[in-house]
Amino acid sequence: NSLEFGYLGPGALWLPASGKAKIIAVNDVGFSDRVIAQAGITSIAGLKGKKVAIAAGTSGDMLLRLALRKAGMAMTDLDIVQMDPSTIVAAFASKQVDAAGIWYPFVGIIQKSVPDLMELAKNDDFYPQTTFPSVFIARNDLVEGNPDLVRNVVRAIKDAQDFRAANQDKAIEITSKLLGIPADQLKTEAGYGRFMTSAELIKLTKDGTVNGWFSTMNDLFKTFGKLETSLDPKDYYLGDQYISA
Repeated sequence: NSLEFGYLGPGALWLPASGKAKIIAVNDVGFSDRVIAQAGITSIAGLKGKKVAIAAGTSGDMLLRLALRKAGMAMTDLDIVQMDPSTIVAAFASKQVDAAGIWYPFVGIIQKSVPDLMELAKNDDFYPQTTFPSVFIARNDLVEGNPDLVRNVVRAIKDAQDFRAANQDKAIEITSKLLGIPADQLKTEAGYGRFMTSAELIKLTKDGTVNGWFSTMNDLFKTFGKLETSLDPKDYYLGDQYISA
């Protein structure tokens, strides 16, 4: 119970959907995931029986599953190897795996050593029917027990969202210093995100779009065996609090 707030990528949205946390704000919508393959493999169908690396439970894993479903295939058609992202980079570069479900900035790093890699699928192929949001979460007991703190954090997030939307280069510079990551790497990654203002996110919350994103994700988690049942997004996305903070 040491963490009060956190950040989740799309592949981990089953956590709040199963009641383990509350979503207090959307961060962005991501387009950085890719299914990549070694030269010569030109389609998802070409992955049959091949060694494919994923970091289990990530958005790269989900994109691979979506692409397989579209091609009428399943994970069982592949030789799946689970690795953390940095190991995937090394394994792909040394041709130990035939393909991978991975994302930028890792794709960019791999491209430096494997410039002829093939891109077989990307988030854009499934957008907007399937949208990959990342989110900020809070512990359930915190939402109940310290609503003022949660509201103040949401306010700070909204201010930061508006600053980022208006000053992306400055936001990249600040983040680069904070994390000790080269700004050019972050700039590449930022190019694959859609960063909305708080006003845009309020509108998308009010019209049900955001809950629709989460519902679609829940359907995928059920299809892929990650969830048996899920809560209704209105029970774990604190949209009203986001609007009023």
